[in-house]
Formats: sequence, structure tokens, C-alpha cells
Amino acid sequence: MKDVYITKIAKFLPNDPIDNDHMEERLGMIGGKPSRARSIILRSNKIKTRYYAIDENGGSTHNNAELTAEAIRALGNDEMLEEVELLSCGTSTPDHLLPAQASMVHGLLKNGTMEVNTAAGVCCSGMSALKYGFMAIKAGQVSKAICTGSERSSSLTKASMFTNEMVHLEELENNPIIAFDKDFLRWMLSDGAGAVLLENKPNKDISLKIEWMEGFSYAHEMETCMYAGGEKFEDGSLKPWADYSTEEWSQKSVFSIKQDVKLLGAHILVKAADSLKRAYTKHNIGPDDIDYFLPHISSYFFKQGFYDEMKKNGIEMPFEKWFLNLDKVGNIGAASIYIMLEELMNSGTLKKGDRILLFVPESSRFSYIHTYLTVH
Repeated sequence: MKDVYITKIAKFLPNDPIDNDHMEERLGMIGGKPSRARSIILRSNKIKTRYYAIDENGGSTHNNAELTAEAIRALGNDEMLEEVELLSCGTSTPDHLLPAQASMVHGLLKNGTMEVNTAAGVCCSGMSALKYGFMAIKAGQVSKAICTGSERSSSLTKASMFTNEMVHLEELENNPIIAFDKDFLRWMLSDGAGAVLLENKPNKDISLKIEWMEGFSYAHEMETCMYAGGEKFEDGSLKPWADYSTEEWSQKSVFSIKQDVKLLGAHILVKAADSLKRAYTKHNIGPDDIDYFLPHISSYFFKQGFYDEMKKNGIEMPFEKWFLNLDKVGNIGAASIYIMLEELMNSGTLKKGDRILLFVPESSRFSYIHTYLTVH
């Protein structure tokens, strides 16, 4: 089996950062009224700036594939891209149902024939894409691969996505206030992309060896928590978009991103600690074997709670080992862990022998992926 190294890492964040006071100007006001939930959610998540691939008039500046291609180009020149044998892309907000994300990105790169793979899901899709590249190099199938995580969540959270639902509510003489499970995520999500170059040998400067990757799903016991392209019922079942009429798609904002906030709060941290303990046990390590802990958390609201849950399970991670940048770039879903790692890898603080643990949860139906890296 071959060793696998992250030899380069890059990011692309579109346009200028948007602060809290200008978010609603960029995304738009639903029904022409400011959100009642916005200030409460922002006070809780403590995000100060984020990035949107939309301009001042609400027009698109980049689609998801373009964001991803920009991050990949930041890895190196055309000669490097021509040597890559595999492109593996993860996202929860692809531009199309078909073709797949990686095919669309490859079409923009125009770097020659290669294998492509697309990982679906939510936040874990970026790590699933990485694991595909990791296993391909580990097995000796390829010697160079590019893996990405990207999101263009703004395309699903703009006010225009909810216009017909507001009109429909007014026609029914209901109070035209968007449901909290939809409004909540409008103030949480951001756009951007991250990319890594994987090789079977380290470079001359600094490389991160992927020692192992472990994933855990709790879908066998948990109902859906975060979803798009469907509607959730009280019994926990999900009705897919294809079973609704085209009129209902807009009336119910079927394609908007939604989250069951009560379910999230009750289970996300409990399952997180359980999955982390399982990974520690399998690989016979613990918090003392980690120098940098990079947890993808959607909100700073969860930081203390996650620490407390780990402590309860005997796997307490001291805060001085945590590395976060959520407040500066926002929650970019599948791209968040890439952009966090890019900042750490290019910070100049890492030294050979340092050990890094990446922790990525997704609340869609409660999945977690852990990745253990060593600095070379």
C-alpha cells in the first residue's frame, strides 16, 4: 500500500467579505420585510463575515463548478494539472442534477483525460471526496489526485427563492412569515471552495500525510435533520421533490435548504462524541496524540457543548488545541474543512511531527468523518 500526502492546498472565496449588517442587502428580504430571526441567529453563531457568489444586484458571479475550478487553479500551473489522474469533488449544492459536479469542473479545467468522481451529501461530502482520492492513491491506482469541497449555498437562500411561497401565503390569508427551519440557514451559510493535491510522496517543503480516515453514519437510528428538494412530515418521513407538482415546488419552496433545529440540538453533539470515541478506540489514540484539532462546527454556539460532551465521554480536547476560522469565512459546508486546513497549513506554525485531527459532522441524517494527519 502506498503512503498518501497532501502536498498542496488552496482556496477560493468569491468577491469581498460581507459583514452582518449587509447580509440581507445581498440575499434580499423575503416578502420585503427584514428577518425576525437574523439578529438572534447571528448573535448565537458569532459569524462576523462570509462570502457570497452574488453581486450587489443579486446576480450570479460564479456557479459552484466555477468556484471549484478557481480553487483548483490556485494549486498550480497547467503542467501540474495535466499530470493529475483523478478529480474527486464533494458538494451539497451542485449546479445541476445531471451531469455530476466533478464532470462539470473537469469541463472547465480542460486538462486532459482523467478519472472523475463526485461525492454527494452535505458537509461530509468534501471528506468523502478526499477519501476516494486517498484510497485511490493508497491502492496504487493513481499517483496524483485533486480532491475538493465546495458550496454555493447563496443560490438556495436568496429571497427570490421564496417569492412564490410568500404570494401563496398571502393568497391563503396567512401571515407571510417564512418558517424558521428555512430562515435559520439563510444566516448560517456561505460560498467558497477548497482543493488539495494528493500525491504518493511528500514535497520538499511541508506535506501532510493522511494516516487514516474513518466515517460513521447514524441514519439507521436518526430521522432526517437537514434537507433540500423535499418536505418533511411529523412522522419523520421525507417526501421527494419529484412527488410534488411543479406549482408546489415554488409554493412550498421545496428546493430551499431546511433544518430541523430541535433535532439538531438534541443529537448532533451526542453522536459527535460517540463517533470520535469510536475512531480513537479503533486507532488506539486519544487527545494527547493530537496537536491541532480542526472541528467543522456550524456555529460557535456548539463549541462549549461539544467540549462538554467530549469531557463527559473521557475524551476532553483542550481548547488551546482547537483551530477555527468560522467567524471570518462563515459555514461553507463541504468546503469548510478544506479552507480551515488551508489556513493552518499556510500559517507557518506547523512543524514536522505535528499531528492534526480533522472532524467533520453533517446533520443531514447524522454522519461524521474523522481524518488523522501528520506533518512531514
